[in-house]
Amino acid sequence: MRTDAPRWLPDTAAGLAVLALGLLEAANRDNVTTPRTGLALVALMMACAVAMSRHAPGAALGLTWGIGVLQVVNGVDLMLVELAIAVVAFGCARWGSTATVWLSVLSIPAAALIAVVYVGLNGLGGLVEDAGFQQLVEDRYRYGDTWQIGAAVIGMALLGVPWLAGLALRFVARAQSSRVSQEHAEEEAAEAVRESEQAREIARLREEQARLARDVHDVVGHSLAVILAQAESAQYLSDLDSEKLKTTMENIATSARSSLQDVRHVLTPADRAEPTSSAGLDELIAGVRTSGHEVVSSEVGVVQPLPPELEVVAFRVLQEMLTNAMRHGRRDEPVFVERHWPDGGGDAGLRIEVRNVVDPAAQETPPGQGLDGMRRRLESVGGRLDVRQRATTEGETFTVTAWVPVRSGAA
Repeated sequence: MRTDAPRWLPDTAAGLAVLALGLLEAANRDNVTTPRTGLALVALMMACAVAMSRHAPGAALGLTWGIGVLQVVNGVDLMLVELAIAVVAFGCARWGSTATVWLSVLSIPAAALIAVVYVGLNGLGGLVEDAGFQQLVEDRYRYGDTWQIGAAVIGMALLGVPWLAGLALRFVARAQSSRVSQEHAEEEAAEAVRESEQAREIARLREEQARLARDVHDVVGHSLAVILAQAESAQYLSDLDSEKLKTTMENIATSARSSLQDVRHVLTPADRAEPTSSAGLDELIAGVRTSGHEVVSSEVGVVQPLPPELEVVAFRVLQEMLTNAMRHGRRDEPVFVERHWPDGGGDAGLRIEVRNVVDPAAQETPPGQGLDGMRRRLESVGGRLDVRQRATTEGETFTVTAWVPVRSGAA
């Protein structure tokens, strides 16, 4: 109510002004054939119709028809009636609903026809004479054989002009509203595009962060496992065997330097990073052997060149497989590594399998994120991972198999 009240103030003021003028006109009539109470009622109805012409044009139109009925039945001939009807015609065309607009435009010829019939039955009378329209009616005789046609033209013109003005303003306001709505829709669309781009950028950064975390996990975890295995083997060397101890320390230093180099490679921006060579798989296996673990490696099929992104995936996956085998496997049992290259038919990829006997004491180690990281890495390029554990004569055997596509975009 507080929000709408100021919007009603101009209309209410206009209605009060019409009421005051109507009452003043009624009070100043000398020869009044209609009771002044009837004139006051018509003045009040005119005021209400004018006040409602903006916010309730349909009701104002109905009230105007009521004024017309009273004017015809009681012979009320207040001059302000025509002004009130013009205001309502304007309001119906400007602010009315579609039905109100059609009713108002149909009311114009209907009102003119009723007025012509009424005047024709009762003569020109005071209604036309007092309104000052007698000369105008007589001037319009040329539109037909009788004066009624001239009267109808005048009546429709008096009502049609404000109605057309309201309709013109209605279309102008609608065009402006449509333009504002279009601009608002364009702003919303632009904002949605910006939000979508921000969401994609955030998702890309999070994926990049997760990839970087996986790479660091694989590199550091593998290097520490190799260094730890070499350091543990050094404990069993004789103090007199300085050559073997020196060799072990050199292997630890080499593993540490290799780890630093791998971490530096991981943290290097992608546009400046050098791709991992296919020979890196053999270097991984050789590095595990230097730690004292026995590794039985076999390769089946013709080695095929892999795209750089798939070379990295194959390298990191095998790296994590060997790290898990060293961390959870028995040191007195070999680690079996098999690589099966496709024969060129179909969409088969490189199959990498690592198998080792599980150390019962190592099973108490809390599980890490290595398997999940390998699975996500493989699925991102269209590969897959299979993990199986079964009992054998040597003990519990853990087998991890990865399929890496040989062509980029296999996903």
